[in-house]
Amino acid sequence: MTVQSKLPLTAAETALVDQFGTRVGSLPGNANVVQIRDRAIQAIKENGLPTRRVEAWHYTDLRRLLAGVPADDPAADAADLEPVLSDAVRFTLKNGRIAATGRVESVTVQSMADALRADVSGVSLADHGIIDATGLINAAFVTDGFVVQVEDGAEPAHPVELQSLHDGGQAHVRNVVTVGEGSRATFFDRQAGSDAAVLDTAVTELKLRKNAEATWITVQETGEAATHLAQMNITLDENAKLTLFVVNLSGKIVRQEINADVLGEGADLTFRAVNLIGDDAHCDITLSLGHLVPNTTSTETVRNVVTGRAQGVFQGQIRVDQIAQKTDAQMACNTLLLSDDAGFSTKPELEIFADDVVCAHGATVAEIDHNHLFYLMARGISEKTARGLLIKAFVAEIVEELADERLIEALETRIDRWLEAHG
Repeated sequence: MTVQSKLPLTAAETALVDQFGTRVGSLPGNANVVQIRDRAIQAIKENGLPTRRVEAWHYTDLRRLLAGVPADDPAADAADLEPVLSDAVRFTLKNGRIAATGRVESVTVQSMADALRADVSGVSLADHGIIDATGLINAAFVTDGFVVQVEDGAEPAHPVELQSLHDGGQAHVRNVVTVGEGSRATFFDRQAGSDAAVLDTAVTELKLRKNAEATWITVQETGEAATHLAQMNITLDENAKLTLFVVNLSGKIVRQEINADVLGEGADLTFRAVNLIGDDAHCDITLSLGHLVPNTTSTETVRNVVTGRAQGVFQGQIRVDQIAQKTDAQMACNTLLLSDDAGFSTKPELEIFADDVVCAHGATVAEIDHNHLFYLMARGISEKTARGLLIKAFVAEIVEELADERLIEALETRIDRWLEAHG
């Protein structure tokens, strides 16, 4: 019999275990929460961070990529940021702690730290993700976040922007957002920071009740030295409709996990993502979507632009249960490689146990079409400008699906800024 020896802890794993011992007494939570935190750090100590041998992390060897963990000692408060849209109401976390809150009619917002101390029903570190590295680190170290409840039948006049800002050290936040029955709302999830080294985790539980509609925009613009590990756990009840749009613009190591369960008939999920990956960054979106009941729909479209020595990953899994007849699920991942040293790995998966469905997936990886480039340059446009136009057209196609022209403009401004620096 062959016995595999346990790998010694890396510097990053050791730092996490040691820092937990120092900080656990100051982290919010009652006795039950403390037990969950202890179990989370013990799992990290016993198993370490995931390697390529863990299927879900096959293309993102976190144990190798995460060379170290910064101390939890941010030098100063992170700078304030204006909201993505001028009429959005900001709720701000700085370095993992609430710094500012606003007021939105028909929306109740509470502190996650207070909820953990009070053991509020429906708010638990063990709800989701406790077996996954991102969820484990977050459960062990989470300091604060927001518990958001949109009232049944409400249509808030203003978008809600949840900002998490950081300028070094560590930031671990958790949000629980419930969109009530028959209500409609727009949310921005904003992750931003300076170029200082930072490790941040962000876990979001998003629940759409019966007949609810929501638009959720994630804008990830952390610093160039940041490690950003995010997890979003979504449930859709009967006739709920969610438009989820993710834009990744920076970061050294970025991993975004999206776990969605379609629980009610008539529910629909529209997922769009734009990943702009440059220099030597590593960006990974891993999607797991379960169609668990009949008569549901989903579409997933991911556009990636990769340059320099950057590496990108998209893993997309769609599961259709045996009872989930009449499911319509379509997934596509399209990538532009702008450098010979850049790379992108894509792994689409379909697991279908029903026999009356319409499901498909596709993936493409290509360079800029030289015929298109020649066409533009022959009309007096410089090569750099022509390349920028072609790249922008590639990603703008899905950005322009958004209904709000102001939001399209805000996102295209950020895309233009990235192209100016990397195109």
